[in-house]
Amino acid sequence: MDNEQKAQDVVRCDVCDTPVPLLHCDFCQIYLCKACIGGHMLDLSKKHQVVPFQERRSSLNYPYCSEHVKEQCKHFCEQCDISLCVYCITNGNHQNHNPVDICGILKRKKIEIQEDIEELDKSFSPKYKEIVNNITLQKTDLNKNSEKLTSAIDKHGEVWHREIDTIIQKLKSDLDEVDAKHLALLNKQEDEITRTISEITQSIADLKKLLDSNDVSRVSAYKSRIAEFRRLPPKLTVSLPNFTPQKINPEQFYQQFGSLSAISITTEEHGYTMETSEAGSSPLKPLLDEPRIISTIQTQYRGLGNGLLSVTCHNDEEIWTCGDNNKMMSLYMLKGEVMKSIQTNSKNDPWDIAVTRTGDLVYSDYNARTVNIVNNTQKQTVIRLRG
Repeated sequence: MDNEQKAQDVVRCDVCDTPVPLLHCDFCQIYLCKACIGGHMLDLSKKHQVVPFQERRSSLNYPYCSEHVKEQCKHFCEQCDISLCVYCITNGNHQNHNPVDICGILKRKKIEIQEDIEELDKSFSPKYKEIVNNITLQKTDLNKNSEKLTSAIDKHGEVWHREIDTIIQKLKSDLDEVDAKHLALLNKQEDEITRTISEITQSIADLKKLLDSNDVSRVSAYKSRIAEFRRLPPKLTVSLPNFTPQKINPEQFYQQFGSLSAISITTEEHGYTMETSEAGSSPLKPLLDEPRIISTIQTQYRGLGNGLLSVTCHNDEEIWTCGDNNKMMSLYMLKGEVMKSIQTNSKNDPWDIAVTRTGDLVYSDYNARTVNIVNNTQKQTVIRLRG
């Protein structure tokens, strides 16, 4: 039969699917048409109570006794919280418990059920729907805020890019200015030396002519320029500029760029408010419903006689450990490396360990009856029991 047509029918026979059945078996809790009533009654494995459709669920379907399997339980022992048949009562096990008629229990339970239905329908359901609507609004606000912050981060990034581009252009401009000064000095010296070379060349030519001349006056008037040319021009040495890039510190760079404020979550239960924060000096984190393994570490502890006794977290990446018959307390990284080990003052096994808020290791010494604190490598007894 078509599912859509079946969904439109109010009631159908549970055996043959005939619409609008006229009968109902209160014991089996099924609807029956006239054609199916005979076959249903022939099932002798259980009792049947067939009534007209309008009188359905008017007959009580009593439970069968777990001890006297063929007897129905029409009484209830409130002290033992079990249904009783007539044999259970007459046997004497519940005579002093004042068994009551199970119909009274049924009526009381139905009143309780009706009250629960009304409370669920009128109070809990609207409240939970209100909470869901509030979560939807918070998700919308979360998306809007995320888009707003993303845009702000992008704009701030553009400002930083412009500043960096400005710095780059300034350095290039400074380099061009230095190069221009250097080049001007070199060009000036080059021009002067080129001019001197021309004078030397001209002097050589003039002197050759003078050497071949018989003109006494000209030869007598010659004055040597060797001393002038012997004074060589000064050697010009200019140190070339260097670029020294500063090492980028990602953490400092990140802090200078900007940061997101800590997310604060307020959980209200029964009028009490507990603040939790994802950032801060001592954030309160909600407990997990189920434990989660974040790391498996191979330690020095191997079982009986040398087993792991206690573990405490130093921070998110390090844990302190101590064990049986072992006077050392070891600090492990989550990856498994041993960072350091510390021996107790008395060389006795530590009974237990903990970490203070400031990160100092605290251990108890059962034999010495002391509680000790370790700051770096300095150990100090803070409590000593007497007696």
